Amino acid sequence: MKGSSVNSVSSVNSVVTKPSRWKCICAYDGTGLAGWQSQVRGRAIQDIIETRLADIMKTPVRIHGSGRTDAGVHARGQVFHFDAVWPHGEQKLLMALRNGLPASIQIKSARPAKADFHARFDASGKRYDYYVHLGDADPFTRPYTWVVYRPLDIAAMQAAAKRLCGKHDFRALTALNGPEKDDTIRTLRRLDVVKRGAQIRITATGDGFLYKMVRSLAGLLVSVGEGRLGPDEVERILKSRRRTEVVQTAPAQGLFLTKVFY
Repeated sequence: MKGSSVNSVSSVNSVVTKPSRWKCICAYDGTGLAGWQSQVRGRAIQDIIETRLADIMKTPVRIHGSGRTDAGVHARGQVFHFDAVWPHGEQKLLMALRNGLPASIQIKSARPAKADFHARFDASGKRYDYYVHLGDADPFTRPYTWVVYRPLDIAAMQAAAKRLCGKHDFRALTALNGPEKDDTIRTLRRLDVVKRGAQIRITATGDGFLYKMVRSLAGLLVSVGEGRLGPDEVERILKSRRRTEVVQTAPAQGLFLTKVFY
């Protein structure tokens, strides 16, 4: 019996000390931050969350995000995972994370995940929303939108958006400087342009996005709205597979990572 008791205690201890995988969804205001990916000076969202987790777990914790967002870009549904020993349940973990993070970063959920779950490699798609404001914007709108003072032709933007949907090589719409062998083929499942009052929302959903691709899509569509490009020219730019100054990169503050699909 004594031997059985010792084995039972040992078994409990082994369960408690075994790291488990956690999946978290977070939102953040990217204003003034260095983007998602860890930076030397520690001003990235990843650095801030890892610092808080280290305080909670009393040991360094590395988190893995679904992808990077640039400096100034926001998120409503960024996903990340990490491994840690935490026997107190998800609600206490969520409370501990929320209590120690700045107001600009919110952990929306923290749940146990399968041991082989990966926030980046298991993602099947993402949705981004880009916001444009026509005319002057108030101080509460300006940090989260691209303010455009010229009128835009919404119908032309919608027509161009249709040309961009589908499976294409999007090399002309990325800021990548890698070799030609880099895979730049993506499937853009949805590209909608919706106007409500002074606000225009550009929604892009796809199986994945290249570096600054969504901001390039937004910049291209705004150029169409201004009459500087037509839908046929957009298709020609896409098929050229060459990035030129014709494609403008929209400002970071108008972009939101809205959801990651699994």
